[in-house]
Amino acid sequence: MLRIAIASRPEPIDQKWSDWPELSGSLPVAILLLDPDGRVARANARAEQLLNLSERAAAGRPLANLLRSPLIEAVACGDDLAVYDAQVATDGGVLRLDIAVALVADHSDRRVVTLHAAEPRHTSDRGEAGRVAVGAAAMLAHEIKNPLSGIRGAAQLLGPGELSTLIVTEVDRIAALIDRMQLFTDTRPLPLSAGSIYPVLTHARRVALAGFSRGINIDESYDPSLPAALINDDALVQVLLNLLKNAVEASGDKREPRVSITTAYRHGTTRRIDQDRQLPLLPIEVCVRDDGPGPPSDIADQLFDPFVSGHPDGTGLGLALVDKLVRDMGGLVRHTREGNETVFRVLLARAPA
Repeated sequence: MLRIAIASRPEPIDQKWSDWPELSGSLPVAILLLDPDGRVARANARAEQLLNLSERAAAGRPLANLLRSPLIEAVACGDDLAVYDAQVATDGGVLRLDIAVALVADHSDRRVVTLHAAEPRHTSDRGEAGRVAVGAAAMLAHEIKNPLSGIRGAAQLLGPGELSTLIVTEVDRIAALIDRMQLFTDTRPLPLSAGSIYPVLTHARRVALAGFSRGINIDESYDPSLPAALINDDALVQVLLNLLKNAVEASGDKREPRVSITTAYRHGTTRRIDQDRQLPLLPIEVCVRDDGPGPPSDIADQLFDPFVSGHPDGTGLGLALVDKLVRDMGGLVRHTREGNETVFRVLLARAPA
């Protein structure tokens, strides 16, 4: 068996790839180079470290043998692929990886694979956290909102005065918070339709500039060729307003803060559901970026959980609502730190042709 494995390994890579160590070693990402047969030809040091496997041991093995997952089977067909948060079995154990596969420029018979360790999460799924929030919101709304209206009415009967005004103001603030929590209790499927995201982006940006972003410009960098997405306009507006408000608050202390919205088409980007269900493609990307310091490291993995906030006066419901609404549209939202920018990336399904 050992002789067969050795015999199946390719000859040393062509001389034109002799500068591979210098090129790949300078990149802060794990990279595999595949030969025309879909076998590993080269692996940089980051890939060796991530997979706990030397380049010599990986050479000659099909990618689907090195990274064992149903998702990798598409690579054998020559497809470009981008997968977030995939559970992959390797020789060293099970890893959760973000994987991207693409053709090498000017060498269409070869493909390059980049591997990123997926961001750690809570042991509980965000969907489970959302269901807990639904129950909590429904209970609190029922138990608290009715007595609040009685307190407000009693304060108004006291007549005008500093204390009665304070009571009414605080009651209204708590009622507004409960209204936001009640959004989690609506578990009905969102009505989705095919539509362009650009009117929604324009509307959300205009609302932000007229309100909480006054004095802070929101730059735009759009791909004009995006196809129609499968969306709910109202839900997407709410998602964008929450993300823009978060970005403005995060960068507001800077002398010249930068907030931007970008769009792109990501071929093959998909969402992991489970091994037995179809993985819908999510190629339409909307990013909200800011140059603020980013969330504290101790909560960066929990930003979409209810009641988690990096702001002293935050409620921790804004990003949790973003996550719920995006999931209701069949999409995915992720947070990353890219250089000196904080990026919230919303991935949406393309509308059927």
